Formats: sequence, structure tokens, C-alpha cells
Amino acid sequence: MTSIRHAIALILLTLLALSGCQQLDKQLQPADSVRTTEIPYQRKDWPHWIDADKDCQNTRQELLIATSRVPVQFKDARRCTVKTGLWIGPYTGKKFTKASDVDIDHIVPLAHAHRHGADKWTRTQRRTFANDFDNLLVVDDATNQAKSDKAPHEWLPPNKAFWCEYSRRWQRVKDKYRLLYSKPEHAILKQLAAGCMR
Repeated sequence: MTSIRHAIALILLTLLALSGCQQLDKQLQPADSVRTTEIPYQRKDWPHWIDADKDCQNTRQELLIATSRVPVQFKDARRCTVKTGLWIGPYTGKKFTKASDVDIDHIVPLAHAHRHGADKWTRTQRRTFANDFDNLLVVDDATNQAKSDKAPHEWLPPNKAFWCEYSRRWQRVKDKYRLLYSKPEHAILKQLAAGCMR
């Protein structure tokens, strides 16, 4: 049954490419993930957001500062917590000015990483992964929830113009941390890479 599902998924992907590439997450059923562990995923095992340099700004705040299109405003004189700025969510292209309106997304979700090899990591390795700027994006809450812990064969950003960058960053992060790939995940990344070369 699994091989049949994979074949159907690939056929649907081809049809979607020919018909204008509708949102894949609405067209495809999630395929089986690589199951490498019986250890359940626990978000508390992945420490974030941390203040690595002890300046009172944690990873979330530092990313908000680094990616704002305008100088940020802080909640108070201590300058620990960002209040406002200007962020353009790459998944949708929407603009946001309140820090409270955005989430920080792990491009490769923590739960996905756990299922694809990170269950064997130490707490220190998980902390590094969870706070790695290479794996973080400022996005809106609703889109972040829609993505959840899905891989690219299960979900792609509504903003099709970001598909190439998204797939490249997904693969770069997984290769950086030597995480495993499932067959349908590898197939969609290969197809996206081919389309991005045109």
C-alpha cells in the first residue's frame, strides 16, 4: 500500500505542475514518515528560546531584530523584548508590524527532526538545532499552525514564489544536521530542485 500511495503522490505532483501547481497541501495525502524511534517527541527536550550571549535578548528577539525592515521598538528601556518593527512573512508575503502577531517557525520542525534521527541527540545538540538561525523564519501564527511538523511533500508555503528558497533551506538544514529523508520527501525536493533550475 505504501508504494502505491507514493506512486499516486508522484502522479499527482506531475499533474499539479502541468495545471499551474495548486497548493500541494490541499491535494496530497500525507505520506509515511521515516520511523526511527520509539521514543516520543517532547518539545521540552528542545530548549528554546535561549539567551546565548546573556544580553537579555533571546533567540526570538534577536531574530525579530535582525529581520525587521525598519528599526525595531522595544517594550521598555531595558531593550530585551521587541514590541514593533516591520516583517514580511515569506510563507504568505503579508506584512506585520506587531511582534506579538508573528511566530518563529523552524523550517525543519523539531518533531520532524526527532523522527528523522534527532531522537539520538544530546540535549545540547537539540538546543543548538532549536536556536539555529539557519532554520528559523518570522511567519504568521496561522500559517505556522497550518504547517505544523509537515515535510515538503505534505505542505508547501501558500506563497509559491518562496518554494525554491524553502526547499533549498529545508535540504540545507537537514544535510547540515545529517537528518534522514523519507522517500516521498526526497522525491518532492528533487522535483522542486528541477523546477527551480528552469
